[in-house]
Amino acid sequence: MRNDYADVFQDTAAVERYESVEYAPDGYAAAINRRQRAYLRDLVGRSFETRRPVQHDFACGTGRALRALHGMVRGAHGYDSSPAMLAKADELGALAELHRVEATGPVPSPVATDSPAIVTVFRLLLNAGDEVRERAIAFAARVLPHQEAGLLVVENHGNRGSARHLRHRRHVGEPWFAELSHEEVTTLLARYGFSIVERRGFSVLTRGWYDRRWLRPVATVVDNVATRVPALSRYCVNVLYAARRTVPQVAPPRVQPPPHPDATTW
Repeated sequence: MRNDYADVFQDTAAVERYESVEYAPDGYAAAINRRQRAYLRDLVGRSFETRRPVQHDFACGTGRALRALHGMVRGAHGYDSSPAMLAKADELGALAELHRVEATGPVPSPVATDSPAIVTVFRLLLNAGDEVRERAIAFAARVLPHQEAGLLVVENHGNRGSARHLRHRRHVGEPWFAELSHEEVTTLLARYGFSIVERRGFSVLTRGWYDRRWLRPVATVVDNVATRVPALSRYCVNVLYAARRTVPQVAPPRVQPPPHPDATTW
């Protein structure tokens, strides 16, 4: 896990590499992004039938999650600590108001918008430290103060329960190799009053299958099927979690005991 995660993408060259290499059109990340986009648009259509939500994308980067929901939301806001990332998001046509926030310190204040809302947190939780993770979910809790306020969608692109874990010993000490279990994500969200209502996976197979051109068609078919079977999310490398704020527990009314028969009344 990197301690300088927020600093890495301050550099314009790093942002360009991220967009052109990590998300090369025929690569692993791009294939996952296509499946996620289809799922997100379906999720929003199912979850917000009477009124389209406003999107708040925390650590929006180059605006991939913002672009995924073009036309499905009535407004959008992207938040990031990197001016280079925000500039790239604007260049790539993210239809959103983009806001620079501090990488550390108090939890950023979201732009005030009417409910409902959808908060998206993509490609952040896995490699960032605990403080950054906590700030992200605390931010989401500000946007979504109660169950009916909308949805939070977070990404884990290194599920510890997936085939990727089989090679974790080879990556000991590597700053860009990290893992999160479903239980860790669930616990993090629960600390801020969120309960997971839906979980979906997008890649049972690992990046190596996509790096070999002759295996790529097989991997595409297998992972397309896995995306349509929610139960397989348990074993997928890349997973999205949709969550709502938990209904507050209402304390039962205090019932006054009847007066004792010997009590004196006035």
